[in-house]
Amino acid sequence: MKRARGLVRWLTVAMVLVLAAALLWMVVRGRPQDLPWTPLDLGEQPGMFTGRKLAALGDDPAACRALLTRAGVRFEPLTARRDGPSCGYTAAVRLRTDGARRIALDPREPVQACPVAAALAMWEWTVVQPAARKYLGTAVTRVEHLGTYNCRRIAGRESWSEHATGNAIDIAGFRFADGRRLTILADWRGDGPEATFLRQVRTGACDLYATVLSPDYNAAHRDHLHLDQADRGAMGWRACR
Repeated sequence: MKRARGLVRWLTVAMVLVLAAALLWMVVRGRPQDLPWTPLDLGEQPGMFTGRKLAALGDDPAACRALLTRAGVRFEPLTARRDGPSCGYTAAVRLRTDGARRIALDPREPVQACPVAAALAMWEWTVVQPAARKYLGTAVTRVEHLGTYNCRRIAGRESWSEHATGNAIDIAGFRFADGRRLTILADWRGDGPEATFLRQVRTGACDLYATVLSPDYNAAHRDHLHLDQADRGAMGWRACR
């Protein structure tokens, strides 16, 4: 028994030392976004805790709106809405299409929960545009979506969708400066640069959203990427499929 207690104590000390060394390494290499206590910046590259910080903005609407403002995102805060016991929102925003750092969405200016909008801005700047330049040699001019707020249940289930509170957006495709248009439905499969781009932006979204579902998940998502900031509890586990 004494030997077992000693082993547990040694393992605990070792784990603490490893964690301390990992945190020190993150500080030394100049990546504050990898630390849990540093402030969030929508313009920096995503880090280990970026997704959790974005999701946590759901508990602090004022901080979320301030974050959008500091990042130069134009938006309109919306008054609370209730459409029954399971539908509605309390701190949603409508992203504006004017301003230097606009989010070019089609349809324009959808209603969405603030943490979804904050992650969307970061996704476009740090994931989507770099991937477009790398794999396609051009820039994204518009992000096409299938909707955000929608008072409905998950397809085929009794539980309510994150869309019922504006806490999700479904991405359907992209338009580019060179005239190309890619859609999840038509261009997801294959090994070419177009399919690679789509899969890369899906994978990059996993660092920013609590849930990312793609055609690789099931047939219901064959034509879109579902991105949401669902509350995953204290452990903050994420779904990326």
